[in-house]
Amino acid sequence: MLALVGCWALLATGCSAGAGAGSGASPPGSSPPGAASPTASGTAGAGASAAPAKGSVTVAGEPAKGLKSPWGVAVLPGGDLLVASRDEGSVSRVAAGSGAVTRIGDVPGVAPGGEGGLLGLALSPNFASDRLVYAYFTTESDNRVARLRYDEQRAAGQQLGAPDTVLRGIPKGLIHNGGRIAFGPDRMLYVGTGETGDTALAQDPKSLGGKILRMTPDGRPVHGNPEADSVVYSTGHRNVQGLAWDKDKRLWAAEFGQNTWDELNLIEPGGNYGWPEVEGKAGRAGFRDPVAVWRPDEASPSGIAWAQGSIWVAGLKGERLWRVPLNGAVPAAEPEAFLEGKYGRLRTVVPLGGDRMLLVTSETDGRGSAQADDDRILTLTVR
Repeated sequence: MLALVGCWALLATGCSAGAGAGSGASPPGSSPPGAASPTASGTAGAGASAAPAKGSVTVAGEPAKGLKSPWGVAVLPGGDLLVASRDEGSVSRVAAGSGAVTRIGDVPGVAPGGEGGLLGLALSPNFASDRLVYAYFTTESDNRVARLRYDEQRAAGQQLGAPDTVLRGIPKGLIHNGGRIAFGPDRMLYVGTGETGDTALAQDPKSLGGKILRMTPDGRPVHGNPEADSVVYSTGHRNVQGLAWDKDKRLWAAEFGQNTWDELNLIEPGGNYGWPEVEGKAGRAGFRDPVAVWRPDEASPSGIAWAQGSIWVAGLKGERLWRVPLNGAVPAAEPEAFLEGKYGRLRTVVPLGGDRMLLVTSETDGRGSAQADDDRILTLTVR
């Protein structure tokens, strides 16, 4: 077990923040100058190497267990993890060597309720020097993104500084609060939001609900966004909880459908992904079709990750891990399911580099059937 955890730590080192081009680079999801723009229905592109139709998943270890309502996860330099508790509004550190869980602090202002609370976590691209942890959370009035300084010299349980809000005013509700945040290869901050059950917000250009947002680490709009004065990057989303980039810096997102189709989308700046006008693949002008779809009972997708040429999708209601093998920007084969029903609801998946990933269960979120050791983090070897 210790050897497996040690491998986790080694692979995780340096993977915690988005590295890559500076802020002047083309935004992920758009094509570099001179390249053909990929679309959800486009071709794979010259030189693309297709992932095998059949893959494999092996559970290689269990770095942590006994977690309460875990949601966001960030990998620290050296391999330890920061894990957000949605319902407790706290952040804990999981030691890579022993699996010991230590509460490092609470996020003031978190108001848990329904699907809201302390959700996504991400480390600053300059974490080694600024020690900033970004958090997405629900308050009494809205959802917001804030950054907190992590000071390991302070007493345990008091190591997070006061929140410095970088974006407020994201609509909140008992459902569909979105919540996934991640720094992209361009070192900009991306945020997945939900429409809170008010479906009209997804198509409302003045609302931050039902969108994917792109901003500087200070919360300002970025050059290359569809509107120069707006952080809105794409529209027409129901509830985005999965964000990931492939090796070619394309942005992928997963979102919950209503009664018919959950979706995996290839995100283009300015793209409209249809909700609530369409759900799933409709082929309607003005809307972008998803790359892959599932019935909600089979998926209800939350976190996603790219590894070994595939997008991996954590399913909540579906209680399984989906693999979508890619050939460039299109599927190379039908989605493939793993771990069906074995660990219950699956919330978050985190790439560690190579063929290693972390998978976080979600049995203590009020909708699962928690066992004695839930919730847990698993180390996976995937191909």
